[in-house]
Amino acid sequence: MKTKDLQLIAEAKEAALEVLLHNAKGPFHGLPRTAGWGYPEPYTRDLMFSIFGIAVSDNPKLMESIRKVLETLAQNQTKHGHITSLVHDKEDRGSSDSTPLFLLASEIYRKVTGESEFLKEAVEKSMLWMEYQSPADRYLIVQQPTSDWRDEQWVLGNGLFVNTLTYSYLRMMSQHERANKMLKAMKRFTITGGVMHKHVHEGLVLKHKPYYALWSYKLYSSERFDLLGNSLAILSGIAPPSRASEMVSWIEKECENMRSNGQLAVDLPPNFFPFIKPEDIDWRARYSIYNQPGDYHNGGIWPFICGFYVAALVAARKYELAGEKLVVLTQMIKISNNINLDFGFNEWIKAQDGKSMGQDWQTWSAALYLYAVKCVEEKRTPFFDEIRSYKE
Repeated sequence: MKTKDLQLIAEAKEAALEVLLHNAKGPFHGLPRTAGWGYPEPYTRDLMFSIFGIAVSDNPKLMESIRKVLETLAQNQTKHGHITSLVHDKEDRGSSDSTPLFLLASEIYRKVTGESEFLKEAVEKSMLWMEYQSPADRYLIVQQPTSDWRDEQWVLGNGLFVNTLTYSYLRMMSQHERANKMLKAMKRFTITGGVMHKHVHEGLVLKHKPYYALWSYKLYSSERFDLLGNSLAILSGIAPPSRASEMVSWIEKECENMRSNGQLAVDLPPNFFPFIKPEDIDWRARYSIYNQPGDYHNGGIWPFICGFYVAALVAARKYELAGEKLVVLTQMIKISNNINLDFGFNEWIKAQDGKSMGQDWQTWSAALYLYAVKCVEEKRTPFFDEIRSYKE
């Protein structure tokens, strides 16, 4: 890596810490804010994701802030174990990813602090809640459309992202029997041909493609590519090394094709592709307002997800490529709506022109940048290395 790139990364690390410390205390019960100015609310999923960067930051103030978040979530947990979408609001429910993210973050916090019994009762209640999210009682978690982080996009049934989260916390918590059964279920093929035979259950593996389905449910599935879900599949070891390597090659080739035809302006993958277009069967009327092709959840470039992709490249031992993508990500996090900021850590970037479209100083953008840098610098993926090394 060139000297100028190393210097830029060092500056970006300092800026990321500045963002996280600025956001560590917001107007809602002193809980962290989701973005520097635009989102004062403490959104659960954003703050749970931020623990990856906070946990490798060695910053006691940030660790204390995430502890307060976890304890408040436990206090506001529903009687059945569900975790709310807003940390401070007991009535904001319905998220499919807040509970598995809470479990993942709680276990990471335990590992960093050595407090193995931290929030024991709340964790056990949430684990039971998650078991009941499999209506077929066969390990794969089912969700309603727009209930995960993509609240403007339909993901139906067995969503890849939520299931990779669930698998990850099960492995981290040494719940290997259930994790093994879940992995077996995920590795089944999606159902094709329009016929569902008795005792045949859908999985998330696609025939003739190296990545996993965005979602599947009975006869139906989506073969569009989910960067976050597939990056977590690599990090957690759901994708074995050979499949991970093949997937990375496929991603880079597809992105090269998108750049050549004007769909992609930067050397980082969109969160989702191919983009859903108005003439496609899975287009929703509301997408015309919030989710145009290359925008937001329909193919926007999300720095926090690209942080996970850089980490996944390290997990796949693509160290040189990981370094190259980290440099590009560092250039991307400089982009902002506020021209007075040296580093914007913007929420998301439009695929076709590379312009910042979301809120500046986004907590998860800064946190996952720190995590990506740690992975590249040390050629390891904290918290996931242990999962991938598990042998039955």
